[in-house]
Parts: sequence; structure tokens; C-alpha cells
Amino acid sequence: MSTASSPLSQNSVPASTSTRRDFVRTLARASLTAVAAPWIIPSGIVRAQDGTPVPSNRTTFALIGCGNMGPQGLNAVVKNKNAKVIATCDTFRDRAEKIRDGVDKEYNGKGCTAYQDYRELLARKDLDCLEIATGDYWHVPLGIAAIRAGKDIYIEKPLGIAVNWAKVLRDEINKRKAVFQLGTWQRSRPHYRKVCELIRNGVIGDIKRVEVWGPSLASDGILNPNSNLSKLHRDAEEIAVPATLDYEIWTGPAAKRPCTRPRLLPDGIYHSTDYAIGYIAGWGVHPVDIAQWGLGADDTAPILYKGTGRTPDTPGLFDTLATWDIECQYANGTELRFMDWAVAQPIVKKYLRRARGDGTTFFGTKGWISVDRTGPQASDPNILKTELPADAIRLHIDKTPVEQVAGRKRTWKVDSHWDNFIDCVRTRKPTINPIQSAFNDDIISHLSNIAARTGRTIKWDPKAETIPDDAEAAKFLDRTPRAPWAF
Repeated sequence: MSTASSPLSQNSVPASTSTRRDFVRTLARASLTAVAAPWIIPSGIVRAQDGTPVPSNRTTFALIGCGNMGPQGLNAVVKNKNAKVIATCDTFRDRAEKIRDGVDKEYNGKGCTAYQDYRELLARKDLDCLEIATGDYWHVPLGIAAIRAGKDIYIEKPLGIAVNWAKVLRDEINKRKAVFQLGTWQRSRPHYRKVCELIRNGVIGDIKRVEVWGPSLASDGILNPNSNLSKLHRDAEEIAVPATLDYEIWTGPAAKRPCTRPRLLPDGIYHSTDYAIGYIAGWGVHPVDIAQWGLGADDTAPILYKGTGRTPDTPGLFDTLATWDIECQYANGTELRFMDWAVAQPIVKKYLRRARGDGTTFFGTKGWISVDRTGPQASDPNILKTELPADAIRLHIDKTPVEQVAGRKRTWKVDSHWDNFIDCVRTRKPTINPIQSAFNDDIISHLSNIAARTGRTIKWDPKAETIPDDAEAAKFLDRTPRAPWAF
């Protein structure tokens, strides 16, 4: 699906230079041609003659944030016969309208409504669930508003820009028993699942350390003063607010700033501390999440963080970490080294036959396994051919209740992250990445960022969920939202 021809793509801004954007464009080309996975519907659901649930029994879905990643999820949901996309929403009115028109075209008729103000959307009583694919700074506030309005939510990663905000969201989700999914879709890819099953079943012995890495401002070119990214960084020319944009809602809980072209672009949001903590969360959460899944650590996070990082050399819009190298340690002694690609490249190329800008490597007492989006690698290729026994820990679901096998819980198997979300909205089961595991993914990014920025060793108390005995560092756990957008 090319962005020029697809009715469900939206590129109102120039393309970014980042590898993430390249990946999204590549994935988008195929997304509308993908066939939804087969479904087993709970008994009692009324179906039409062709097997499709009648409209009154289809899960209604809306998208908030119609640029960049948002249409990718919509592409999956619009093909799901158990779901119905009924609305789009974006502070850029033309974006919401364009995606609405694409949805109507896919459904061969009208029925999808475009909104510019999310509050009007959340007031709809016929809306079951939604995806929040806005800038990072809006993830938690919108999530809280949606949960309080009785909706289930899928939030694009990362979870948010402040740990204390995420606590409020988690409390609301748990109190209201809402369904939540974090957009760490790598969990829904078979080769990641296979690697994590091998790790969980001890195929390479006890895990002593893990290396994770992802793209950064540095690997995307910010340290080159002549790069396009550097030019965006230095462009501070104020422009008139675009006619189709509600800049007040766009700014929301963030500080009010002059409107500039770079500020409205994806990179302007990802790399400015007004709106994010940077790729250490926005991209780093992907390999971190696989580390957590493989270690079986969804309910916890490392308790020690120390390392280095640097921001761009020249002043400008981008003030998040350009590069980082953080050593973390879990309570059981397992070590996690979290790096950006600029740091990791010379390190991982020493042992990987192929290396790319993101990945997760598990080092055990019997060898190592590494995985990225192209597939797995191992110290001995035969490791990857290991056949697990019948009583092995399996990270899958077969549409039956969770089983107990040899005292171990079986978990999930899904091939579409968005299909898993819709299924869980209907069945009320936990998703493949529910709020507690999402929260701990976020903790690793935030505490690594704090360690790099303060230059100190950061201790984390996982029970109290705070940084003890360091009031200065603990300040980074919270932010004050701009009035009147407090929650």
C-alpha cells in the first residue's frame, strides 16, 4: 500500500529521516491487503448468512491520531469482521476527514464520522474501544479520559512522558476493569515469540545478561550538522497555525510554544521534551519489551540504573537524549545493558553475523540468542532448531482458557496485535501486553533517561514504585500538565 494511493494512509507532513518511519511506510504498503485471522466467536453472537456478525454485535472502534502510526492499526481493524470503525479524530481536521473517507470506501458506504475534538468522540455511547496514536504527551491524558468514559483502549507506545501519570492511568484501568493494550506489536510476531519461549525454557541455560538497543537521534544523523534532521532541529521560524489545525488541543497538557513547521512533524514531537522523553522510550521500548518478555519479568523492572548519555551538541528543538549507554540490574542479579544504535553498533557486530539498528540479545550459561525484526540468530544455529517438550512454557493462546502445564502458566499466541485487542475487548481477557507489563516497560526507559541526565546511579523500589533517597531524581517521575488540561 503506497502512501499516495491508499485511502487509509495519511502523510500531511514531510517524511522523517528516521528508520522507524521507513519501517512504517514499508509495512503500510501491505497492510490493507492482509487477511484477518480466523475467529472463534463466543456462542450467542448473532451472525449474518455470510458468517459476519451483524452490526449490533460488532465491536465499535475509533482512532485518535490519524498521522504516522495511527492508520497502521486502523488498517488491521477495518479488515476485522468482528469490528466496525465508526470514527476518526485528529487535531488536524483534514487528516481525520481523509482517513474517514478511506474507511467509508473500505466499507463501501458512509457511516464513519470525523472529529477534531476528542471530547465529542468520547461522548458517544455507541463506541466500545479506541486506539490512541497521538504524540507521546497525549497518550496518558487521553487514555484516562477514555477509560473514564467507559471505553477500552489501545495506546501506541511508549506509555507516556511521566511515571506518575502512568500510575493514574493504571489505577483507572484496574478500577474499571477496562481492557488495555500497549502497541509493542513485536510480541505478536512468531519469531519473537519463538525466541522468548526458548529463553523461558532454559535452552541456553540461566540468563546472566541481556543487551538491547534501538535507533536514536545520533544514529539518525543529529550529530551531522548538514543532515536533514539537524536542519529541522535548528529551524525556529514561527509560522501561522495551519487553518485545519486546532493548536490549543494539539498542545494540550504540554507547554504552549510558538508554532513552527518542525514542531508539527513527527520528529519534532518524538525528540522534544515538551512532548516526549525521546527514542529511549519511543523506539527503545520495542527491544526492552522483548527482553522483559523473554526474562518473564512483566511484573517487575530492574532496580539499579547507571550510565551515560548526551543531548544534541547544538541548541534547537530537539533536547532529548541523542545517545545513551545504561547498565541496569534486576533484583535477581541479571544484567541489562540498554544502548542506542550508535553505541551498540561496534559492540554487537563483534558477535552477530548480521546486525541492524534494533535488537535484543540474551546471554546464557549455554550460549546466546539474538532477535530483531529480520529474525533470530544464535551462538550455535542448532539452538534455534530445538524442539520444546509437550510440557514446555508456551507463549500462546488457542482460544481456550489459560491452562496450567507442569505448574507453569501458558500465555498468549497472536499474529495481529490489533486483532488480539479486539478479541480481548469482546472476551474481557487480558491482552498480550496489558497495563502492568506496559508500565514496567516504561519504567526502564524513564529510569535509564534519569540516570543519563543526572549522571547518578538510580535505585528503584518496585514495591513503593519510587526512587528512594534521591528527591532530585524523583522529580523526573512527574510533570505538571498545563491548565486547563490537568487530569
